Amino acid sequence: MSFGTDYQQAREALGVQLRELRLTCPDGRLTGAQLVERLGPGWTRSKVSKLENGRQTATAEELRAWAEAAGHPGAYDGLLARLRGFESHIRSWRRQLASGHKPVQDAITAEHDRTRVLTIWENNLVPGMVQTADYARHVFIRHADLMRSPRDTEEAVRARIRRQEGLYEPGRKYRIMMWEAALYSRVCPPPALAAQLDRLTSVIGLDTVELGIVPFAAPLKIYAGNSFWIYDDRRVVVEDWHAELWLDDTDTIATYQRVWDTLWESALRGPDSHKVINTARRAVDTP
Repeated sequence: MSFGTDYQQAREALGVQLRELRLTCPDGRLTGAQLVERLGPGWTRSKVSKLENGRQTATAEELRAWAEAAGHPGAYDGLLARLRGFESHIRSWRRQLASGHKPVQDAITAEHDRTRVLTIWENNLVPGMVQTADYARHVFIRHADLMRSPRDTEEAVRARIRRQEGLYEPGRKYRIMMWEAALYSRVCPPPALAAQLDRLTSVIGLDTVELGIVPFAAPLKIYAGNSFWIYDDRRVVVEDWHAELWLDDTDTIATYQRVWDTLWESALRGPDSHKVINTARRAVDTP
């Protein structure tokens, strides 16, 4: 069963439970319109229908309001537990990479295509959105070796590089921040790293890109944790060794946005970030 199917079936199951609460109201079976009247401002029959049919994900506050309006306030804890169970989605690398890296790239490209503002924190690699083909190639090879997954390196590289076309599309914004360590990570031979750092400096002037580097010496208000990507205000993807976490509840997204904003306070930008990249670039050429 695919990730998307898992998620959708869980959302539909929650919708079925919401409908049952409406139909078993202690005061008598409620119609959608009657429930909307009890719920008050901000609620419509369309919203009730979408929630019951699994076409929209309820917030915790909406679940509480629904349970109370339907006369089942005690059902809230169970509803919330069900919601929390599918808000966090663990996409194991073993399952994702069963057919290689390209399907993973295609899945993330679908998220990119519907995103206007992509917010990135990367603590150990240059982010995929600004990788050169050679740098990406070495990253995919090393990851495939670690995960013992099929190698479809060139297909994965092409998929990643095609995604970078978004950098040149008006109306998009890429807020890219990385720790200085990412500039020195020898995940590829020195010539490939040198070309990658040259590529990084070339995107600084793009009007779609905000680039920040958090230097080693910068005072930090929070430690540099795992890498993550925020897709608009819709979803956060967090990467770990065993899996990716796809998170879409409002509170979690807000937490990661605060983390990014806090790290951004320590980041160098514009000409200052250019200097840090150039220092790393010179280090590559130093024997």
